[in-house]
Amino acid sequence: MKHSLIAIALAASLPLAANAAEGVSYNYLEAGYKATNGDVDADGYAANGSFSFHDNFHVFGGFSNQDIAHSPLDVAQYNLGLGYNLGIAPRADLLARVAYQKLDAGRVPGTDLDFDGWSTEVGVRGLLARNFDGYALVGYEDYDGGIDGDFYGRLGANVRFNANWGINGDVKFNGDVTEWFVGPRFTW
Repeated sequence: MKHSLIAIALAASLPLAANAAEGVSYNYLEAGYKATNGDVDADGYAANGSFSFHDNFHVFGGFSNQDIAHSPLDVAQYNLGLGYNLGIAPRADLLARVAYQKLDAGRVPGTDLDFDGWSTEVGVRGLLARNFDGYALVGYEDYDGGIDGDFYGRLGANVRFNANWGINGDVKFNGDVTEWFVGPRFTW
């Protein structure tokens, strides 16, 4: 009986014991240009980062500020979350993430455009070549204050020039709205 319990405990812990895929790092900082195209166009800057505190877990966060075209308003977005990665192949991870999000579009007379929300996403991330990794994710995000929740898709890639520096690109498709980011990434 005791051996059966030990075997069950070991089997249950196997998914948590798997390492990240070879060549994929969840330790990075990046900053660059961000734009939104849709019913309302906006562009500005963004900074994102991730820190792996365990072989399978990382925290991530980001900030962006975009000026809305033909308007005095700007939109600030923040997110902070927890991610889990599980090696499913020598160079590929299953990736799951959940995050708190905040959207602040400032104050319009009689209105406060400040919303709290959350997001969750799942997908794959892997090393596609020696200096090129990419990811494909599907997600769902929801905000309070009357903004309906919606599903989205994200595609991204990082081209590395050396062990630490590269260029990252990310595109998020959410119905008629497309957000994209491009900028340098420092990985360690």
